[in-house]
Amino acid sequence: MSTSPDNRRLEFADELRRLRLEAGLSGKQLAGKAHWHPSKVSKIENGSQNPTDSDVSAWLGAVGAPEAVIARMRDELRQIRIAANSWKVQLRSGHGKRQRYSGKIENSASTIRAFELVVVPGLVQIAEYARHVFTSSAEFQETPHDTDEAVRVRLERQRALYDSEKRIELLMCESALRYFVCPPEVMVAQIDRILALLSLPTVRFGIIPLDTRLPAVPTTGFWIVGNRVLIETADTEINTDSPASLATYHKLADMLWSVAAEGDDARRILVKCAASIAEAHSARPRGHGEQTSE
Repeated sequence: MSTSPDNRRLEFADELRRLRLEAGLSGKQLAGKAHWHPSKVSKIENGSQNPTDSDVSAWLGAVGAPEAVIARMRDELRQIRIAANSWKVQLRSGHGKRQRYSGKIENSASTIRAFELVVVPGLVQIAEYARHVFTSSAEFQETPHDTDEAVRVRLERQRALYDSEKRIELLMCESALRYFVCPPEVMVAQIDRILALLSLPTVRFGIIPLDTRLPAVPTTGFWIVGNRVLIETADTEINTDSPASLATYHKLADMLWSVAAEGDDARRILVKCAASIAEAHSARPRGHGEQTSE
């Protein structure tokens, strides 16, 4: 197949069409087997709709593809998605577009489970903290700086925190409070913002203390938004709705939550971190739990 993500995507769609024809199925018949609207088949085949992992699994099942073909097609889909989701591609116009995508899938999801190793989850970031995160990322990825727009959209996403129809779990390692990509006074303000959100009934918040024995080793942060898993690496993002991936990351999240500090225990860690940073960097912490202006 071609090396261009767009060309590979179209070639992949052609291969799906070939498999359908070889199985002797019309588009309507395949749609019936997969329980889809008939137009979905033509949209996937002409490249106007990108198939999800579940779509491809349903398609290959409907045409009776052998295991070798299923494995090959799944691997090709994964490679196409990795190339298409590379940060060079996603951020070619800046971070704003990617933040709008996050907002879109979060708005439609009833559950959000996030785990972060070394950064505060975006849904609770204050403006100045987010500004430093976006600036650092744009410099590293060598992509356009649209920091003001990216920050604005990220803050808009935080309305999800107050949606009583959602179940949100935000879990982070204490290292995210100890390593920071912003001035110390911003980190203190960021911690204060988290303290102010601890009482939200819609959000479960946890911290894994530094001296904790882990039940499993997480190699990256990850987000489970509805039926989708998102995993960021240095050069790309894995975005999948594979049932196997969902099961794996829900299991990992459950294991990590089993050693997390919550409630008053989490509050004590936050207060201690804020005081430690303020003392070490001569930054005075705000009254804990006080709402910040960002």
